[in-house]
Amino acid sequence: MANKTQEVGGIHFPFPFTPYSIQKDFMAELYRVLEAGKIGIFESPTGTGKSLSLICGALSWLRDFEQKKHQEEARLLETGTVPLSDGQEQPLSLSSCTETPDTLRPVGEPDWVTQFVQKKEERDLVDRLKEEQVRRKKREERLQQIRHNAQLKYAAKRMRQEEEEMERVLRLSREALAAGAGAEPQEQPAGEEDLVLAEYESDEEKGAASGVDEDEDDPEEEHVTKIYYCSRTHSQLAQFVHEVQRSPFGKDTRLVSLGSRQNLCINEDVKTLGSAQLINDRCMEMQRSKHEKSRAEEEKPKRRRQERRATCPFYGYEQLQFLRDQVLVGVKDIEQLVALGKEARACPYYGSRSAIPAAQLVVLPYQMLLHAATRQAAGIRLQGQVVLIDEAHNLIDTITGIHSAEVSGSQLCQAHSQLLQYMERYGKRLKAKNLMYIKQILYLLEKFVTVLGGNIKQNPNTQSLSETGTELKTINDFLFESQIDNINLFKVRRYCERSMVSRKLFGFTERYGTVLAPSREQPKLAGFQHFLQSLQPTVTQTSVTPVEEGEARVPRPASPLMHIESFLAALTTANQDGRVILSRQGSLSQSSLKFLLLNPAVHFAQVVKECRAVVIAGGTMQPVSDFREQLLTCAGVEAERVVEFSCGHVIPPDNILPLVICSGPSSQQLEFTYQKRELPQMMDETGRILCNLCTVVPGGVVCFFPSYEYQRQVYAHWDKSGLLARLAVRKKIFQEPKRANQVEQVLMEYSRCIKVRSNSEALGPENGGQLPVSCVASRLWLHNLGWYFPQCCGQAGGTVTGALLLSVVGGKMSEGINFSDNLGRCVVMVGMPYPNIKSPELQEKMAYLDQTLPRGPGQPPPGKALVENLCMKAVNQSIGRAIRHQKDFASIVLLDQRYARPPILGKLPAWIRDRVEVKATFGPAFAAMRKFHREKSVPS
Repeated sequence: MANKTQEVGGIHFPFPFTPYSIQKDFMAELYRVLEAGKIGIFESPTGTGKSLSLICGALSWLRDFEQKKHQEEARLLETGTVPLSDGQEQPLSLSSCTETPDTLRPVGEPDWVTQFVQKKEERDLVDRLKEEQVRRKKREERLQQIRHNAQLKYAAKRMRQEEEEMERVLRLSREALAAGAGAEPQEQPAGEEDLVLAEYESDEEKGAASGVDEDEDDPEEEHVTKIYYCSRTHSQLAQFVHEVQRSPFGKDTRLVSLGSRQNLCINEDVKTLGSAQLINDRCMEMQRSKHEKSRAEEEKPKRRRQERRATCPFYGYEQLQFLRDQVLVGVKDIEQLVALGKEARACPYYGSRSAIPAAQLVVLPYQMLLHAATRQAAGIRLQGQVVLIDEAHNLIDTITGIHSAEVSGSQLCQAHSQLLQYMERYGKRLKAKNLMYIKQILYLLEKFVTVLGGNIKQNPNTQSLSETGTELKTINDFLFESQIDNINLFKVRRYCERSMVSRKLFGFTERYGTVLAPSREQPKLAGFQHFLQSLQPTVTQTSVTPVEEGEARVPRPASPLMHIESFLAALTTANQDGRVILSRQGSLSQSSLKFLLLNPAVHFAQVVKECRAVVIAGGTMQPVSDFREQLLTCAGVEAERVVEFSCGHVIPPDNILPLVICSGPSSQQLEFTYQKRELPQMMDETGRILCNLCTVVPGGVVCFFPSYEYQRQVYAHWDKSGLLARLAVRKKIFQEPKRANQVEQVLMEYSRCIKVRSNSEALGPENGGQLPVSCVASRLWLHNLGWYFPQCCGQAGGTVTGALLLSVVGGKMSEGINFSDNLGRCVVMVGMPYPNIKSPELQEKMAYLDQTLPRGPGQPPPGKALVENLCMKAVNQSIGRAIRHQKDFASIVLLDQRYARPPILGKLPAWIRDRVEVKATFGPAFAAMRKFHREKSVPS
């Protein structure tokens, strides 16, 4: 495709093809938001080219911003002047500094002191600009050279690596022959030492504490102005990167794709750990081993082999520098980055991080950006940068989920038993400070179990609780009731982080299991043997015999103490905006403690404060009041800084038919409230409506139910009443599975069925001619049988014309799946999927919003608005599955008379809301559906 440069409002936007008018408007508004440093809420329906609009609009702004900055720097260095706010210029020599009012200088300060300070600042500014220009020039020269000589350099590096690898193998062989079997007994104590906690010093004891040693070989490069693009999943990020590659900016943009260690690690020994927490801890441990490697080899040369295994072969300075330059040369997604890292034998995780300062566009999951600790660890700096958050419809829930934590009673008991065994074995070898903190952790675990109503000394699986139910408490109330208000949780949390006790504990249980032989020194431990065995049913060791290194082991889950650390972190980073939920179920193992974050704006405020501009974008952002009130207003963003933009769809107006149907074929009012939806007449009426719709809708029909349970109940009722067999005459029926690994198979069978039917049949005039359409006949059958066209749903005369997929709102099919063209010619929404109003979490959230947010005149309480918004967000995501491109067409059927209320209609996307038709009875609705699909099915 030839690139076409579009000029909108004097701004040139390179584009791979002639853009739609809504894309031009999108790019122009995005440019203005970034230029003015505002917060934008952008809505662009799927199929309107939102990704390309974001790419071309944002990178056009970045291009112009960098050009202006370079021009200003060049002029400043050439003329020695700095611009004033009124557009005039002031010489850098600042000879007029004597004219500065005395009020701007400290009282009594001589003029020559003021002039000296100002001139020094001017010289520093010029020096910084010159250094930045030199760095930029060197970087561009380096990347340009790499572009020309990458293949030659890589080939030479591979040859050198192969030679080094061969020398290493030969050296190891010689060492193995020289050492023989006598070296083996000396390795066992080393493994034992790895499990013992090092001496711990608090901040007060060691003053200015230094963290993990970092490489200081290369001075840190200054971060250039860049755009951070965030989305929800790695597949969405990969799709965005591919859009960048085929855009006009694909060749010149320095792009970096970030991901977690779990996605980027190429060390097979580390990846087999499975758990993200274990992979992170193991990686950090190997980096520390790297720094201690030289000293260990000098002091204990016989343990050289073991020390070498403890370091990562992919973490080398030259390797990472080579990978960094390769990343910046061309646009690469996560998969391409991993492949490049394997070829270069360099860690993609650290290689991509080192490329962040020089990158212009950084692509990452928004969980990584929204969590401050993760953001800091990844080397992400938001000061003065631009953040684009795509697929942001569930941004509030994501922030809440990231900063919430839950621990079960089983995990608490398991962590207590493991830590107790660890202390029993190594207590005499641990320093007093370590013992003190371990005993504090054991005390916390015991009190957490007690507050749930359990006993730490009994089996949690067989331990029944006297009281059941859910209780919600503030953090202070929880601490007092648990009797842990005398413990400094901040110090305990800091100890867990720095000592890595959970990692040591995991290594301990990996080596010995969780059951120890009875100790003569500690006979009381023997009484726990059966209990401890029940906590780890997969462990068969009953002694301290280490697991052989060559023995195949199934990857274990993360240590339960890691979950407790997350819970402690949540408790110590929240204030009045947090709650603790005590969920007491039938047994202690099923009960849990959960931290709930009520105000996600607390964590989003830092992003908004540091960034130059933030854009929240999505295909369906309605209702936007949640973003304005819960996220931006609570984060301290002024209303004037927020800009809303919503564009229409690229499809013609007559390619969509949204209907609100208030009653069914037998005049049954449709109101699927929790009290009415399980009535047999309501389920029968739903089946009649679907059977009628399936007679006139070709291809695929996707029907969404409020929950899995209700879908199962309706399906069973239809099967018993015979409605399911009548439906199967016209459409092959599929159900959304609960298991995620079965979704792909169901979708493939659903798609295959529709393609086969659409190739062999079409809804032509001959099919329609068999259906009586007179008003008299319709009324007669309606009153007598409850059907408009019974012969189409019976065994005689029926023809299968596609498939019917029964799905669930909020399930696997309601988000991220494209039912384009014949896969989704009609989307049916059964009822309104309101969340469980009796949920303690939701009730507390509603109460919090009622107390925090102001209530406008004529507006419902904020808590009630929250419930309504949650419902409509789920509806909007589901009904947007059908229309996916410009030539697509589909009908949308909302089965509930509550959809006809103006406040509800106002929360539909604009491109749907403007075309909704409310039908009080089923007859006119069916006639409109039949007419729409008959006209669309006729070849143009």
